[in-house]
Amino acid sequence: MTSRGPGAATAAPLELDGLTVRYGAVTALDGVSLRLAAGTVTGLVGMNGSGKSTLFRSVMGLVRPDAGSVRLWGADPEAERRRGTVAYTPQAEEVDWSFPVCVRDVVRMGRYGRLGPARRPRREDERLVAEAIEKVGMSELADRRIGALSGGQRKRVFVARGLAQEADLLLLDEPLAGVDRTTEETLTALLRGLAAEGRTVLVSTHDLQNLEALCDDAVLLHRRVILHAAPAEVLRPENLARAFGGANGTGNGADTGDGARTREVPG
Repeated sequence: MTSRGPGAATAAPLELDGLTVRYGAVTALDGVSLRLAAGTVTGLVGMNGSGKSTLFRSVMGLVRPDAGSVRLWGADPEAERRRGTVAYTPQAEEVDWSFPVCVRDVVRMGRYGRLGPARRPRREDERLVAEAIEKVGMSELADRRIGALSGGQRKRVFVARGLAQEADLLLLDEPLAGVDRTTEETLTALLRGLAAEGRTVLVSTHDLQNLEALCDDAVLLHRRVILHAAPAEVLRPENLARAFGGANGTGNGADTGDGARTREVPG
């Protein structure tokens, strides 16, 4: 765990206040306010185009909000990102799998921000890389090119990169999508263990059957926060219907607020 000033002890690892993001005329996030408690796994649930990936990218500074704010432990998010206290695992579609690097190389990238001026890994860095690879069950494939891995194996590698970074806040965009049962169980147990250590995890998922096993709480998102509650409450059919079908013009595109649908915006 990273040491911080005395004020950070009571501050939320992640706090969004009125976060609004637009892509041209399309509103991807509309006044999203959210506060995560330390040492928890929070599920982010919503249909494609509901704003999940946009939320992650906003936290990481990859998307500039049109309104609202992002705070990490009550501090400027840019400063925390530079310190390496937050790690982001994007969806597989955002990664160039033809890039000629092996598993160990990718996981080692998680240590880059903590290396000295020469950017040469030390013994401690290599130890943490090896431990992260072992935790996700990829030690036997540590020297394999990432392009030769299965979908589930690729997910494990990028989770391992976040572990090697020693980040206190992990943002995972669909890490369980398309994985086999073994990988799902491995990653679920790993994320629960990280929360028990005091780390905070925000994970987007379409796997509603595993939501209660994976998460302490869940956020139902459709451009706005519809509900932030225990997984069992979020999974009530009447609540899911507010985000996944029929209600307020929801469907395959973003709701413009007047019942009309526009093109789908990034997750």
